[in-house]
Amino acid sequence: MTWQRSNNRQADALRPHNFQLDFTSNPLASVLTTSGNTIVLCTATVDEGVPRFLKDSGQGWLTAEYRMLPGATSTRHRRELTKLSGRTQEIQRLIGRSLRAGIDLKLLGERTITIDADVLQADAGTRTASITGGYVALAHAVQKLIEKGELKQSPLIDAIAAISIGLLEGEALLDLDYPEDLAADVDFNVVMNGKLELIEIQGTAEAGSFSRQQMNQMLDLAEKGISELVTAQTQVLDLKP
Repeated sequence: MTWQRSNNRQADALRPHNFQLDFTSNPLASVLTTSGNTIVLCTATVDEGVPRFLKDSGQGWLTAEYRMLPGATSTRHRRELTKLSGRTQEIQRLIGRSLRAGIDLKLLGERTITIDADVLQADAGTRTASITGGYVALAHAVQKLIEKGELKQSPLIDAIAAISIGLLEGEALLDLDYPEDLAADVDFNVVMNGKLELIEIQGTAEAGSFSRQQMNQMLDLAEKGISELVTAQTQVLDLKP
């Protein structure tokens, strides 16, 4: 391998990850999610009622919003006020789709859970950190609803986590930081559940192409990384694996 990772990190090693519960007190649940130098505040709020297309269905809904704060990058990121960029819309839809795969909306009842992911500091992997931390916020919110007696049983089906993988100089690397993401020949984002079943794959060759064998190598790394993230989620939520 000719690419030198920061802090001599191995090809299959995650960046340091951490989840700090109840970082803020106003939302039902909040989680400060750290992935290397990427920091995302994920919050979960619950409102009675559902969108019009689900009214009187007895089914709940989960949606997500994603924003990158102006100071998240080395140069000021322009605040999106009246019009969202295509990137922002795509990421928040990905977060919502991914987290809905982990919850039985019928058991939620006619409630809407909104997951907000606000990027405080960006060093690549903001969408994957938002999904991984967003699940922790979701699960923590469900715990609180059960404690309050508002839910009789948990609607959660399985943990949800996501990670990035890339090909740099022909080698697959797990959990890219910004210099690696910038230099990667192939960039993958993978979402899985706790059983390591695939929910979504986003993969692009930035230049040239990649082989089926290389894709399998990246998916193997994704499984390893997501397995470790699910363990970390379980530990911070104090749930049985």
